[in-house]
Amino acid sequence: MTTHSQPDTLTTRETAKILGASVRTIQLWVEGGRLKAWKTPGGHRRVLRTSVEEMLANRERMSGGSPSKYEVLLVNEDPDQLSTMEKTLAKLGPETQLRVVEDGYEALIRLGEARPDLLVTDLDLSGLDGLRLMKTLARETSTQPMQIIALTMLTPEEVVARGGLPNGIMLLQKPLRVASLLSLAKTYYQAWLSVHA
Repeated sequence: MTTHSQPDTLTTRETAKILGASVRTIQLWVEGGRLKAWKTPGGHRRVLRTSVEEMLANRERMSGGSPSKYEVLLVNEDPDQLSTMEKTLAKLGPETQLRVVEDGYEALIRLGEARPDLLVTDLDLSGLDGLRLMKTLARETSTQPMQIIALTMLTPEEVVARGGLPNGIMLLQKPLRVASLLSLAKTYYQAWLSVHA
């Protein structure tokens, strides 16, 4: 009698389900080398189970215990605006840890590595634009809550005409008023402190 062990590889769909990500995110992680995979003769990706298990173990190590830092991820292609946002949000408090990226694809990768408490992203990004980034995140099944602030030159009506944003995302108009950004971020930060104090 033979025993059946788990296969050594997974499809991108199976991998997405295990990691709580979209299939597209898994494809990006494979292309970026964060997950080890190979292609079948038919062109289908097969992700090594050991690579998935390693990513899960890394996540568990990173999230072990109660978080001591309020994680903020900033996504913006404009270096000046990114610098202004960084200086502004550094004022939240000593528990704040900022990470910055300059495009939507890199943001997806960073979000897969460690989900922040607050994501502040421009919607006007080249490549994977912010609206597509928001819709991709809405399909993901992470259990960790994340607040999102989206920045745009578009009017609310133009955002709706382009497909709109998922519920719960705060929209701030550009040019950015740093006082508005800081006030909103402080509200989220205070809520985080009340839970993690």
